[in-house]
Amino acid sequence: MTSSRVELSPGQDFGSGVELALAASNQLLNARNSPNYVAQVLQGVNAVATKIQRTSQPFTGITPAGLQGQVAAVELDQPLPDLTAALEELDELYLQDAVYFHDSRYAAHLNCPVVIPALVGEAILSAVNSSLDTWDQSAGATLIERRLIDWTAERIGLGPEADGVFTSGGSQSNFQALLMARNHAVARLRAESEENRGLRLPLLLDRLRIFTSADSHFSIQKSAAMLGLGFDAVIPVPTTPDHRMDPTALGAALAEAHEAGLIPLAVVATAGTTDFGAIDPLHEVSALAKAYEAWMHVDAAYGGGLLVSPRHGGLLNGIHLADSVTVDFHKTFFQPVSSSAVLVRDRAMLRHVTYYADYLNPESAAKAQIPNQVDKSIQTTRRFDALKLWLTLRTMGADAVGALFDEAIDLAARVGTLLDEDPDFELVAAPQLSTLVFRYRPTPGGIPLDEDLADRLNPAIRAAVFASGEAVVAGTTVHGRHHLKFTLLNAEAHLSDIQDIIELLRRTGAELLGTMTADQKIADQKDLSA
Repeated sequence: MTSSRVELSPGQDFGSGVELALAASNQLLNARNSPNYVAQVLQGVNAVATKIQRTSQPFTGITPAGLQGQVAAVELDQPLPDLTAALEELDELYLQDAVYFHDSRYAAHLNCPVVIPALVGEAILSAVNSSLDTWDQSAGATLIERRLIDWTAERIGLGPEADGVFTSGGSQSNFQALLMARNHAVARLRAESEENRGLRLPLLLDRLRIFTSADSHFSIQKSAAMLGLGFDAVIPVPTTPDHRMDPTALGAALAEAHEAGLIPLAVVATAGTTDFGAIDPLHEVSALAKAYEAWMHVDAAYGGGLLVSPRHGGLLNGIHLADSVTVDFHKTFFQPVSSSAVLVRDRAMLRHVTYYADYLNPESAAKAQIPNQVDKSIQTTRRFDALKLWLTLRTMGADAVGALFDEAIDLAARVGTLLDEDPDFELVAAPQLSTLVFRYRPTPGGIPLDEDLADRLNPAIRAAVFASGEAVVAGTTVHGRHHLKFTLLNAEAHLSDIQDIIELLRRTGAELLGTMTADQKIADQKDLSA
C-alpha cells in the first residue's frame, strides 16, 4: 500500500491556503450561498439591461488594435476586489463595444434578437449545469430534450421512427448528418463483397462523393474534409437564376459520377442559403437522391424557422422526404447561441455515432433502455440548450415565434422592392426569405459605374459603415464581384430603419467614389508627366 502527502514549500503557510479555500467556497452555488447567487446574477442582469437601454447604435466602431491593448493589460492572476469591480471592467472591455443584434440597424449576419423566456432558460440551465450525456447527470433534462426532438421531427414530418439530438450549431449538425451518411454508405459497400468487408475504412472512401448546391454552406466542404473524403469529394451543382439548386444539373452530375465509377454518398439540399435564402427544390432533389441510392440531407439551419411560420410554412414543402435535417434554433427561432439539432428519419442511423464506454454509457444501460443521450451525439459533455426552446414554446407558443420570422420575411420583401427601384443600387435577386444581396452602382450620366470600380467601392462602403458604428451590413461575392448584403431578422425593425441604412450606404458610397475618382485623376496625371 502506498501513500502520499502534500509537501509544503519553504515559507508556505498551510493555514493561509485553508483560509483561501474557505473564502473561495463562498462563491460556490449551493443552498448556503443562494442569496449571494441571486444578488450577483441580478448585478449582471442589471448591467446588461442598463447597457441595452443606453445603447443608441449597433456598434461603436472599435478596431481590434484599439481594444487589444486593454484586454492584454488585464492581470488575470490578480483578481479584483468584488463582482462590482469586475463588471465595471467588463463594461469597458466588452459591453461597451459589443455588436448588438437587437438594434434595428444591425442587418449583417444570421444573428437574431433573442426572446426573454430563452434568456431565463439560459440562466437556469447554467446554474443547474446538467450535462446531457447520461441520464444520471441530467434526468428530466434528457426527457425534455427528447420531447423537443420529437416535436421538431413531427413538424418536419419525418415519420414515427424519427429521432435526433441537440448540437452546438448548424456546422456540427451537418457534420453529424454526413458522418452518418458516410458510415451508412460504407456499410453498404462492405455488404457488397467479401473483399470490401476486409478493407479498413480509409480504403473505402476514395469513390464517395457529396453533391450540393454551389450556394450551400461551407460546412459541407469542411465536413467532407474532416470525414476523410477531402474537399474535392464535394461536387458543387449549379443553380438556377433564383439561386436554387438546378435539378437538371444535379441529375447530370449524378449520372456523370455514376458512369465514372463514383458513388453518390449524399445529396445535400439547402432550405435557406446563407446569401439568398434560397430553398432548393426538395421534391426533385429527393427523387434524384433515391434514384442513385444516396442519402438526402436538408440543411435548414436558416429556413428551419418556417416550421412554425403561420404565413410562409409552405416554402418547406418536401422537407419531409429527407433522411436527415439540420435546424438552427439560434437563428430563426430567436434563441441564444447555441441551440441546434440534427434529426434523422430512421433512428437506427444514430448507431453510426454510438460508442459504449463502461465508465460512462455501458452497453448494458442501452439494453436496459436507460436514455443516455451520448449514444446519439458526437459530443460527450453537453449543455441543456433545449431548455431555452422549451421555455420559449411554453411561454410564447410556436405561432408567436413563427410570427417573428414572418415579419422579417415580409420586411425583406418590401426592402427588395425599394432596392430594385433605386437607380443607385443593383439587386441581384428577389428575396426568398429575409436576405438581400445588392451593390451600390450608381449611373452617373446614365452610364453604370465601371464594374472594377464598383468592385473596389462596395467593400470600402461596408468597412466605412462598420467603422462608423451607425449600422452593420454584410458582404459577399456573386460571380466574383463584391456585393453588400442585408440579413433581416428583427421583427421590430421598420421599413424606415432599413431606408436609413440605405441612405447611409448611398452617402458613404458617394463620398468614397468622389475620393477614389480624385485619386485616380491624380494617378493618371502622374503617369502622363512621367
